Amino acid sequence: MSLGFGDCVFDRDGRELTRDGAVVHAGPKLLRLLEVLLDARPRALTKDDIHKAIWPGTFVSDATLTSLVAELRAAIGDDARAPGLVRTIHGYGYVFCGDVVPEARRSLGERELMGWHHIILGEREIALPRGEHILGRSQEAAVFVDDVGVSRHHARITIGEQEATLEDLGSKNGTMLNGHAIDQCTPLADGAVIVLGATSMKFRVFRAVGSTETLARRKKD
Repeated sequence: MSLGFGDCVFDRDGRELTRDGAVVHAGPKLLRLLEVLLDARPRALTKDDIHKAIWPGTFVSDATLTSLVAELRAAIGDDARAPGLVRTIHGYGYVFCGDVVPEARRSLGERELMGWHHIILGEREIALPRGEHILGRSQEAAVFVDDVGVSRHHARITIGEQEATLEDLGSKNGTMLNGHAIDQCTPLADGAVIVLGATSMKFRVFRAVGSTETLARRKKD
């Protein structure tokens, strides 16, 4: 079975991780850590739980686990400072906090037709798979916005089969889309500018007609 999250797909039977359609060269320990966290979601795992699952009967230091988690985050494009997939629970362990959807072994061509949806926020690029994604100041938000003018659950982006939409969640300061305040669920187009509080971000949809068009557009933009 394959599981999709962010812009990644994990094929647990084939022991393969892909990101944006390209195979990520990941060792067996990294893939095992990913599998353990995915299987436990939404439950958090203690460091001891993870040690027993990955290094059974062997003593390894917490530093080894910390290093492996850092490698995993790099492989899947997550950021420890603003985690959207793997969150650290200080003094306890780790939890997979991202949205996960069964991929049903879709081909790369099918995924290209669907497109890749992203939020560009400063230097961060946050992938949005199909489903609902909260934008706000909550640490559990898919798009974390560190702005005092932003509510904990400020707005929601929904990625559907045919379109993406944005709606305000009754925030104190409102949600702006392309310079206008929205008061209902509103369609999102590629290049749309979203403003929460004093924070601006851009919504992007990358679609590939050929195998290289998506990458070419992203480099250009």
